[in-house]
Amino acid sequence: MNAVYLDNCATTALDDEAFEAMLPFLRADYGNASSVHGFGQKARAAVEDSRSQVAELIGAEPSEIVFSSGGTEADNMALRGTVRSTGEPAHIVTSEIEHPAVLRCCEALETEGHRVTYLGVDRAGVIPSMALDAALTDQTCLVSIQHANNETGVIQPIGEMVQLAHERGALFHTDAVQTVGKIPVDVGSLGVDLLSLSGHKTHGPKGVGALYVRRGVELVPLLVGGSQERKRRAGTENVPAVAGLGAACRQAGARMEETTGRIRTLRDRLEQQIVGTIAGARINGGVDRRLPHVSNISFGGLDGEALLVALDFELIAVSTGAACASGSIAPSHVLTAMGLSPERVQGGLRFSLSRYTTESEIDRVLDVLPGLVRRMTESTGVR
Repeated sequence: MNAVYLDNCATTALDDEAFEAMLPFLRADYGNASSVHGFGQKARAAVEDSRSQVAELIGAEPSEIVFSSGGTEADNMALRGTVRSTGEPAHIVTSEIEHPAVLRCCEALETEGHRVTYLGVDRAGVIPSMALDAALTDQTCLVSIQHANNETGVIQPIGEMVQLAHERGALFHTDAVQTVGKIPVDVGSLGVDLLSLSGHKTHGPKGVGALYVRRGVELVPLLVGGSQERKRRAGTENVPAVAGLGAACRQAGARMEETTGRIRTLRDRLEQQIVGTIAGARINGGVDRRLPHVSNISFGGLDGEALLVALDFELIAVSTGAACASGSIAPSHVLTAMGLSPERVQGGLRFSLSRYTTESEIDRVLDVLPGLVRRMTESTGVR
């Protein structure tokens, strides 16, 4: 029985081209990209080629790309780097539904004397622009709002928010880890000053990511030491991973148009069948502006973790939320912030597809899931 993997918001399968791009730098071409000899210059060329590939995918200049160890570091670079550049206690605006990489960083900054405003969301999971407008002050140095939510896939009105932030003199950072490579992302059109992305969310390797830093934006480095990344991020570059990230970005751009519609069709069919055949199943989050590969569904009266385990026994992998929160007994902070009932929050599951998801895999989920829900409902006495 073949396994079905529908947890692509947590991580994705490595693209074949990304894998091939990494191989030379794991064995033969092992030079340090900062060395001036031939071995080093071959590694340097790979790093700069990848920088161009990442930049092209998001409409940036290569010089505006800073490589990192992943999305979490990129988020921390953006927040801490901006705050430190002010040289005084700062005001930051973010939201209640951000990824923990942003939320925990903001909480740490509060303990250091900075002030953070956390914006709420409506029941569709959207941050009202008027709420941001009311929260901004002349002391606000940074707004950090995710491009799309990692649990519901709901896309935020970033363009409107950027304009509001810039009118008050604040920089704007967006965590685009879930959107880059999945939908068109153009930093010029969005108007953002800083943007985070991660390799393993878009069929690249784990342990590598990047931060877009608009030309002219000053950041205090998070890591100090050598002069790598134009003195913005010290440390020897992870050349194999960087090469894999560049190849993954190239493939994502080349395949996006042809795969997005197919993925959305599979996702919509999965949703329609689940909601149409399983009593009490409800989609969480607005469906008008949403990533094409994400579906968050609550199963009334059931425990999402228990249903996840039951599906895992059937070799079907899904999630109850962010992978970094696995094992936590706390309910989803995203669904809770949306004002959903505790029962609906507890019964939530996230299904996330990729370009490798097949119709037969969706068929199998639809064959297995109704029976599992029925048996669990009967065993718990839920009606």
